[in-house]
Amino acid sequence: MPEIKIVTEVAGRICATPVQVGGTVDDGDDVVVVEAMKMEIPVPSPASGTITSLLVKLDDVVAEGQAIAIVAN
Repeated sequence: MPEIKIVTEVAGRICATPVQVGGTVDDGDDVVVVEAMKMEIPVPSPASGTITSLLVKLDDVVAEGQAIAIVAN
């Protein structure tokens, strides 16, 4: 099973984590939501699969390009 790192394209604060480790996602499903400049920006999964690792938690501050989760398909 290839693993894919999911990265955020914006810096901000994690304000929602709608998935859990072991949960499945489809291509385009939101993995986390980042609050940046008073906007909520969803970070979608680039592929269908199972979330094997969630690298952030609610209220964490993330940098642009930071890995936030790993999905295996």
